[in-house]
Amino acid sequence: MKVEVDSAAFSEAVSWTTRIIPTRPATPILAGVKLEAADGTLQLSAFNYEVSARNHIEAGVDESGTVVVQGKLLADIAKSLPAGKIYLSTSGAKVTIAAGKSTFSLQLMPESDYPQLPSVPAILGSIDGDTFSHAISQATVAISREETRPVLTGVKMVFSGDKVQMTATDRFRLSRSTFTWSPSAADLETELLVRGSLMRDVARSLDASQNVVIGFDPESPTLVSFDNAGKVSTAQLIDGEFPSVDRLFASDYPIHVVVNKTDLIDAIRRVSLVAERNAPIRMSFEGKELTLSAGSSDESQAQETLPIDMDGEPITIAFNPSYLLEGLGAIYEPYVRMKMVAPTKAVEFNGQQEQDGDESLDYRYLLVPVRFVN
Repeated sequence: MKVEVDSAAFSEAVSWTTRIIPTRPATPILAGVKLEAADGTLQLSAFNYEVSARNHIEAGVDESGTVVVQGKLLADIAKSLPAGKIYLSTSGAKVTIAAGKSTFSLQLMPESDYPQLPSVPAILGSIDGDTFSHAISQATVAISREETRPVLTGVKMVFSGDKVQMTATDRFRLSRSTFTWSPSAADLETELLVRGSLMRDVARSLDASQNVVIGFDPESPTLVSFDNAGKVSTAQLIDGEFPSVDRLFASDYPIHVVVNKTDLIDAIRRVSLVAERNAPIRMSFEGKELTLSAGSSDESQAQETLPIDMDGEPITIAFNPSYLLEGLGAIYEPYVRMKMVAPTKAVEFNGQQEQDGDESLDYRYLLVPVRFVN
């Protein structure tokens, strides 16, 4: 192999590809990144048996070839090299990386031991990157951190024609985002259960100005792929039954409250300063006012009042402040509509553009209240 590449492009490609390499790989070869040079392109790939990453950059290829080297070490080297051109060449059992006055020599790993990457499944449809990134950030709010229940660490994706619905729940809350996309078939109907951590990783690294192409093969329903700006990730789907959650949304909410989102978030942060870790904050709604409070008579206390628009009977309800802030933070509209049934029933949060307008159902956040003693 003898290759010339741009240092910035090379560093970015190596960093993105090697991010999936585990700290403690199941076998030593999985610590490697595969480099394949041919036809004016340098292809980079990594695999850990669950997730794969493929990327490519333009290259001046004098001699084609394929090598496997330590991925994390290569990433550290690539980001430390000076701007300009990088030259990669192999000799015997080593690859030399030269840039400016810097030269590194890395031992090659046995290419024959490197596992074959899974085939990228057929195209299911595409969505613009910005919309997909926002939808992921909303849907993943409620994914569980309990690895003992893998289905709760995932995001259920439901594809129905040109609509996609993504839902996650950790049993205490539920987040759901809905968006329009371009399906490969107008009558598309399918469901996937994708790892929430992968979805977040996709959102962090995607080019929001480019479309995201989602791949899935119903004939081999174990793998999903995401292709964005030439970067392709595949992942094994979660095997399990996602809980039935549609019934958790009330058919009718007798109490509606609209409040400025920024004012509400700021007030929650201030009031929760006196609350012990995960201690609830109380929210009392009556007339045109919302009173937030935390603490007790024998501890530190805080209270703040906000103006609201309210329709319904007075109600006092309590929430875990962290869960409350995470859900509100995923709302992009300037106003929040809270829809309530009773102090012990889940509350639905939606965003809306105008104070006296209608709520948007593109993002729905359900949060179960905390029981408290007056």
